[in-house]
Amino acid sequence: MTKHHPNKKSSVPTADADNICSTKCEYRSSFETFKSNICHQVKDHGDYDFMIDVLESDRIRRLYERKWYPEAFYLPAMLDYLSRENDIPLCTKYSDIRSQKLSKPVYPAGVLLTCDVLKSDEPKRAAEENAIPEFRRFNIIKSEIRNVI
Repeated sequence: MTKHHPNKKSSVPTADADNICSTKCEYRSSFETFKSNICHQVKDHGDYDFMIDVLESDRIRRLYERKWYPEAFYLPAMLDYLSRENDIPLCTKYSDIRSQKLSKPVYPAGVLLTCDVLKSDEPKRAAEENAIPEFRRFNIIKSEIRNVI
């Protein structure tokens, strides 16, 4: 929905729609895009700077409060993974979020496409076996974060 969409179906003037959307509307990209953007941020900024930025900005809590659960769980999974990779103790700030997970596993788009093409769930099983534990704990099936272009 664009900011001009509301006034096409109602009598809301464009200026009012602009004002409403500037304060209330938020764009939510697909989860695949979100994951890719996060991996690129890790690559571009480095592990430590990425971790500091996420923790200082409180992005995790904001995503959780918006009920954007896949994104809210993906970030602590990333922080926990990077902490393990760099021998950094876990930040306990998000322990309440770490105790939860998505109700169903979320697989990479490529795995789902392969399942459709092969008419088999074997790619899902293989992806689960190779999933990074920190992501798997949240029911997010992710096996690679460093291989971004």
